[in-house]
Amino acid sequence: MKPPAMKLYGYWRSSCSYRVRIALAHKGLSVEHAAVHLVKDGGQQHAADFTQKNPMGQVPVLEIEGDGGPIRLGQSVAILEYLEEAHPEPALLPSDAVLRARARQLTEIVNAGIQPLQNLRVMQLLERQHGVDAKAWARGHILSGLLAFQAVAESVAGRYCVGDAVSFADCALVPQLYNARRFGIDVEAALPLLHRVDTACAALEAFQAAHPDRQPDAQPS
Repeated sequence: MKPPAMKLYGYWRSSCSYRVRIALAHKGLSVEHAAVHLVKDGGQQHAADFTQKNPMGQVPVLEIEGDGGPIRLGQSVAILEYLEEAHPEPALLPSDAVLRARARQLTEIVNAGIQPLQNLRVMQLLERQHGVDAKAWARGHILSGLLAFQAVAESVAGRYCVGDAVSFADCALVPQLYNARRFGIDVEAALPLLHRVDTACAALEAFQAAHPDRQPDAQPS
């Protein structure tokens, strides 16, 4: 049976969109990409036609064809969970319950513990309204969070974050390392385990296809 058509609303540099692109590519799922520019026009994610799709005014949004009309899912981890349940092979969670929990824990270190402190909205607020050096703020929180991620991963990492199969944790880690480098963190020197995992992921077609520079809306750095 042919899977329902899907459209992903995202932004090339959005780490949350990047996570979902990796999962879609890993599972071999076709998706139409719809660019939502987070800066242009005051941020297209704030436009009325987009907030009707996601009242949070955030990317990504995965739109799934449904019998009663489109089903729209926001929040990248919820989307990952949907994809894992609707398209279980190839899996992105281990079969062992403890390792599944560990993969989710690592994912949430990024999703809840790092990304919200360095997203565009927070950085703009800190810079414009409070005079904070937003890049220094982001760099500090990214590094401390990734050091915690590395400490947790040490006991379960194999070729990837959790053993020798790609999991949610890798989908979350790789985009966050992309951000870390953008903010001037020397990943190889500061986070050797995560650098090794990132290198292994970079050899996989799914991660290559999901890379920001390969997206239709990518812009020159």
